[in-house]
Order: sequence, then C-alpha cells, then structure tokens
Amino acid sequence: MQWEIVIGLEVHTQLSTRSKIFSGAATAFGAAPNSQACAVDIALPGVLPVLNRGAVERAIKLGLAVGAKINSPSIFARKNYFYPDLPKGYQISQYELPVVAGGSVKIPVGGDGNEHEKTIRLTRAHLEEDAGKSLHEDFQGMTGIDLNRAGTPLLEIVSEPDMRSSAEAVAFAKTLHSLVRWIDICDGNMQEGSFRCDANVSVRPLGSDKLGTRCEIKNLNSFRFLEKAIDYEARRQMEILEDGGTIRQETRLYDSDKNETRTMRSKEDAQDYRYFPDPDLLPLEISADWIERVRAMLPQLPEAKRSSYVAEYALSAYDAGALTATREMADYFEACIAAAGKENTKLCVNWLMGEVSARLNKDGLDITACPIPADSLAKLIDLIARGTITNKIAKDTVFPMMWKFGEQAVPGTFTLSGPGNPGTIVMDLGLQQVSDTGALEKIIDGILAANPQQVADYRSGKEKAFNSLVGQTMKATKGKANPAQVNELLKKKLTE
Repeated sequence: MQWEIVIGLEVHTQLSTRSKIFSGAATAFGAAPNSQACAVDIALPGVLPVLNRGAVERAIKLGLAVGAKINSPSIFARKNYFYPDLPKGYQISQYELPVVAGGSVKIPVGGDGNEHEKTIRLTRAHLEEDAGKSLHEDFQGMTGIDLNRAGTPLLEIVSEPDMRSSAEAVAFAKTLHSLVRWIDICDGNMQEGSFRCDANVSVRPLGSDKLGTRCEIKNLNSFRFLEKAIDYEARRQMEILEDGGTIRQETRLYDSDKNETRTMRSKEDAQDYRYFPDPDLLPLEISADWIERVRAMLPQLPEAKRSSYVAEYALSAYDAGALTATREMADYFEACIAAAGKENTKLCVNWLMGEVSARLNKDGLDITACPIPADSLAKLIDLIARGTITNKIAKDTVFPMMWKFGEQAVPGTFTLSGPGNPGTIVMDLGLQQVSDTGALEKIIDGILAANPQQVADYRSGKEKAFNSLVGQTMKATKGKANPAQVNELLKKKLTE
C-alpha cells in the first residue's frame, strides 16, 4: 500500500526577555541550579503573577510577521497536570484566545530544477511559562529538580498538519528559526533549548482525506534529529498498519543513539488538562495603537528583502535566499555593497557565497564571528575589480592572510589602516597583477618557443593545448598575469 505522511509541528520558542513571564527573576542560561527561581517561580503560598510586557510585544511581533490576527482580549488559562518540576501543579498557558491566531509561513520545497514555495498555515501562537527541569544524573539513583527554567517565557507556535515529508518539516522549522531570530524575539540557540520542536506524525492511505491517529515526538532540539525522528516514526506506523495493527495516540521520545522513537506516555487531549481561565490574571487587552507601535519596530522581513535583492541587484532567487538566511548575513552583504559599490555586486555575492561561506563552515563560525569585517572584504573586492590583483592571488594568498590576521587580532581592531589591510598585503608581497603588454609578450614568446608540440596541436584544432599554454604562462608569472590579457596575447601570437 502507498502511504502519505502528515506532519504538524509545535515549536517552543524561548523569548529573549531578561526576566521571566510572570516574575522578575532572571532568564540567563547556565546559572547554578535554583539560583534564578524566586517566590513566584516556586509557587510559594500567596504569590501572584505579573505579566511581562516584553513577552507580549514579542508575541505581537511574530503575529505581524506571519500575517496573523492579534486577539484582543487574549486570555491566560491554567493547564492542569502533575509533574515534579511543575511547582504549582498547573502551567499558565493560553487555550481559547491566544495572542496570535492564524497566519502562514512560506517554505522552499522541491529540487533539481523544480524549486518552489509552499505555504504552511499556522493555527496559533500562544504565550506560556516553561516548566523546571528534572535532572537524573549524578544523584545516586535520585532525581534532582532545577527550577531556574520555571517561568521562562515561551511562545508556542503551532502549525496546521500541512507538511508531507520530513524534508518539508525541516524546511518549516529552519524558516521559522530564521524568522524569530530576524525579528529579534529569540536567540534561536537550539543547544540551550531556546528553540525546540514537537512533531505530530501520522500516516494515511495515499489519496485519503481522513487524518490518521497521530503520535507526538517531544523535545527535538536539532534539525537533523527532527528529520530522523519523523522518518523513523512514519516507517514504524506504516509497518504496524500493514501488519493489521492499530496506532495508539501517544507521546514518544526520540533516542538519537538508537535512531528510534519510544513510548513516553499516552497522549492527552485538551479535556484531560481541565483548562480554565486563570483567576489571577485579567484578560489581556491589546490596543490598535500598541499593535502599530510594535509594527513600527519590525525590520524589513526576509521575504520582502529577498524580493528587493532580486529587483535591485538582479540576483537569482537562490542567491537572494542564501543572503537572507539570517539577518546578520543580509547586514554583512549590504555593508559590503555599500563599501565596494553597487557595480561590484556580482563579485561581492561570489565572495560571500564562495570563499567566505566555505571558510565559515570549515571553522564552524557564524557570519557574526567572521574575522574579516565587511569593509575590509570590500577593499579586497575593489582590488580585484580594478585589476590590481587577480582573483586567484586574492583567493590563494591575500584572503587567507586577512583571515589569519583577523583571527589573531583583538576584536574591533581590524581596520583598513592596519596590517590586515589587503592593499598593504599586496604591496608588501609584490602581488600586483602583471598587465604590462611588453613584459607579458616576452614571457609568452618563451613559453611558445619551449612548447612547439603544443603550439602545433592548437593550430591543428586541439583546444586543450591552448589551456595548457595559458596555465604555463600563469605559472611563469606566479599567478599575477591578467588572465584576459594572457588569453588575448596568446591567441594573437598563435594565429600570426
């Protein structure tokens, strides 16, 4: 039987406020256990929650960015369940009236010439507090409870079941990850748990409109694990159904060591949590003026910026997408263009997409940690554009030296007047491009005299011989000859 996979994601985004959603306790990562848990967080009798305005504004930002409705009033509810790291015995969340309702996100899908966009609908995005953390290691068979995370503000973003493969789910998660960082509501650090996904997976016969029984895979904190967990779970469900079994609705965990999912608990429905409006929190009124003030704080969104790059710089959709993968990459690109000039756009794109990205990937760095500032890269590009150095010399010698200097330099000291200046490197090492026609003709005459057979091969129609002669000329000039000039002079002499 042919099957169709149906996937919806619940993405828990930790908001970038300095204090918790209902208390003034800090949210910094890595503090000693229970050192950032105040009386509200540990639910001492008589304490009352006070809503963090910054958390609400970040939720509004997300809603505006995805074209959603901002609900007013918005209601906070109590989600009742027992767990050792949930001090109150309930979690303050939202149910019937979340801050954000609806909206959509476009993701890239397809490949091999069939690239296109797919729209993934959002159901909602609601504010809630995080629970604490149970620690099972190094306690001699006991479990320790760290309540530092209790009360940390989360925005849970829930999609409709619109994805049909693990690849689409990863594309959605990456797009959302980029967006929340772009609008500066979350740092996106998956290793620290700032961005984690729950995947709801079901399968159904191909062509059926009826949804199958879903299983939820909890707390996936990497895109790779998200993909592998969905693929495993889909295969597991297909095998059960093909053997005549039935799928139980349950919550499962992904074991990355064994690459499998396993049962955690039976899956609860909404009624099991006994939601009701929290009597300690008034309905949240979000005025039109407040929404407009938040809208004014939003940067140009990735989709609009991609379109502007295509229109203004004549970039391909692929290049525009890569340069807007993060806001920091877009900022670096624009700073590079501003310094190098719009006429050098193609060179800027080629260097960012090529040498810079490759070296960042090799060193495991983000563009924010690039050792070469944008204006310094622009200076190198200007030297290439003006013909002062060849592209090969820039790649093989100047760029590596600039990178090495940038790594060793004190942050903020890499300036165009310092030793990392590409112009200084070129002058000190004598790397200027050889463009003197007379000097090049003498070198070429020597190459032709030393290679009569290759000259004869070229004149008999063998193009490879010409490439060999070009290569020898470039080698003789240590890569400093103007390649276009070498080609022109060689062809002229070979046809004389």
